[in-house]
Amino acid sequence: MLRLALMLPLIVAAPGPDAGRPVAVVVESTLPTSGGEIRQQAFDGDPDSAYESARPPREGDAVTLAFDAPVLVRSVEVRASGLDGGTLEGAEDGATFAPLAEFREGVAKAEPGKTLKAVRVVPAKDATEPIAIREFLVESDPGLRRFEFPVEFVVDEVDDPALKDWADRAARECERAYDLIAHALRSDGYRPAKVVRMSLKDGIDVPAYASGDRVTGSTKWFRDHPDDVGAMVHEAAHVVQRYRSRRNPGWLVEGVADYVRFVLYEPENIGGINADRARYDQSYRVTARFLGYIVEKHDPDFVLKLNRAMREGKYSDDIFKESTGKTMEELGAEWKESLKG
Repeated sequence: MLRLALMLPLIVAAPGPDAGRPVAVVVESTLPTSGGEIRQQAFDGDPDSAYESARPPREGDAVTLAFDAPVLVRSVEVRASGLDGGTLEGAEDGATFAPLAEFREGVAKAEPGKTLKAVRVVPAKDATEPIAIREFLVESDPGLRRFEFPVEFVVDEVDDPALKDWADRAARECERAYDLIAHALRSDGYRPAKVVRMSLKDGIDVPAYASGDRVTGSTKWFRDHPDDVGAMVHEAAHVVQRYRSRRNPGWLVEGVADYVRFVLYEPENIGGINADRARYDQSYRVTARFLGYIVEKHDPDFVLKLNRAMREGKYSDDIFKESTGKTMEELGAEWKESLKG
């Protein structure tokens, strides 16, 4: 495995006092990843991590840091190996790139002083070894949001070739959502998987399921429901949950995953609810609503506490009263009454 000798200071994009919220980014590469040295490690703020390619670059290969919105880029620096003679480029429209600087002794640095929507690294045409990018260092206004929990979703099995592009898009969307998921389900000393395998298989009788660090979807379901990428986000939440205790109620396990999906990720798609029939332990999106109610009305950290207890195998129903002063049943009745208002 390729290793870099360079040690970089941690430089975080620093927006000015009047700058807006940090802009999200994606790291794209035409090169395959080497093992666990994943793409997002090129923008995670960790000087000890890097993105490494599994093969030497070929003509047309590039590694791109694309921004969700244009930002004023004051400076950009990349330190890497295998890139001497390569170029650092920028694009105002995210697609039409122009040179900013050349790599010399593993470093390329520029001060564009203009609005860009992407920067990219283009290896030299005569490169003969894999590349490694320690970090894109960008000073911009507004700032760019680094990856708190770097991850790469790898699509490795798709039984229906017509769904390969869909699977790739779903994988990229799960990567985008991963920081939100992992932050919502964080606990001290826990780091979620940073490589997750994704497959679409025939003969699956549920939309999708997670097992360990793999997410498997149904080809039939996603042929019929191509807009349901949120189902894969739900399974990504299960990957992050990584509960091992049999003491955890199934309705809460699914409720927490759907809380992440429908309360945090796509609240516009949670749908309606029948107040007369709703039960707090109904699982999935109904329980997600119940958890959202507790977070809003009683304890903003309740899901964090609940998740930690289930991850550590310490769950009991007492957590409801300990956190809110009310039993689970009392909270359920209160929540159900609120649905009628």
